[in-house]
Amino acid sequence: MGQQHDGPAIGIDIGGTKIAGALVDAEGRITHRERVETPADDTDAIIEATARLVSTLEDAAADEVAGVGIACAAFLDARAGHVWFAPNLPWRDLDLAAAVTERVGRDVLIENDANAAAWGEYRFGAGSECDDMLLVTVGTGVGGGCINDDRLVRGAFGIGGEIGHIVLDPSGPRCGCGNFGCLEVFASGTALVRNARELVESASPLGEALRARCGGDADRLSGQDVTELAQEGDGAAIELLEELGTRLGHGIASVCAVLDPGRIAIGGGVAAAGDLLVEPTRAAFAKRLIGRGHRPSPEIVRATLGNDAGIVGAATLAREGGA
Repeated sequence: MGQQHDGPAIGIDIGGTKIAGALVDAEGRITHRERVETPADDTDAIIEATARLVSTLEDAAADEVAGVGIACAAFLDARAGHVWFAPNLPWRDLDLAAAVTERVGRDVLIENDANAAAWGEYRFGAGSECDDMLLVTVGTGVGGGCINDDRLVRGAFGIGGEIGHIVLDPSGPRCGCGNFGCLEVFASGTALVRNARELVESASPLGEALRARCGGDADRLSGQDVTELAQEGDGAAIELLEELGTRLGHGIASVCAVLDPGRIAIGGGVAAAGDLLVEPTRAAFAKRLIGRGHRPSPEIVRATLGNDAGIVGAATLAREGGA
């Protein structure tokens, strides 16, 4: 782990609709927040907006800023500061760190958003006091970040940890990555909504509460609707989350055959379902874990930092000089 600095660090999370930033102290606490809209489909405008946000946060800091870390949903080489591809932004072969550094006049660190979130959880959240952990983020897609022996697992080209794209069923639906039957196809928030909408459009009486929730218009149904109905006891919504959790547990078990983490934290928007998602994930995982019954089993817990994990992780990585 790199050298510690006393001043706040800046964490930035660049998303498809907003760029969120904050000052983060040495204990992982956010002391000041800012956010701007992400300029659509304009690489230069996104970089300019990010640079302005960094400057705004620097002005808000009472002490010298210890570092600047930027998290984004992209395949990237964190060591080189280079983005290979971003699915929700117009970025291809972009030297992002150099572009932002040129505008703010100081070095910046970039990191994949799930990796940054994993580091945030590892240092200040669900992974505390655990040297080997896996963060699984279940939102629009399925992301992941792995810590092995106090270091992020990035791989040779910076694309390690993309657990959402392990293949569960080669005959399954096509994934956005181009392959078929990825974990993300079956266990993401997008999959949850897709399955719920199919039930609404069916003639099954099982979908009655879902149908009532959206007024019969399946396109109006959201993942939050499914979660809330499940929490209210609707059997169909509970089954939908159980199905997602089962797929997730199977996928995590496959990942554990390679990475062998001591703890698995589940985060992302769908994790708001709590035990309705986590319990079926644990049950399916226990049935598929290699060597089950004759080995220690990693615990599966909910992540604790919520939407702040990426910002906290990016700022902490910048403070510590990477991981």
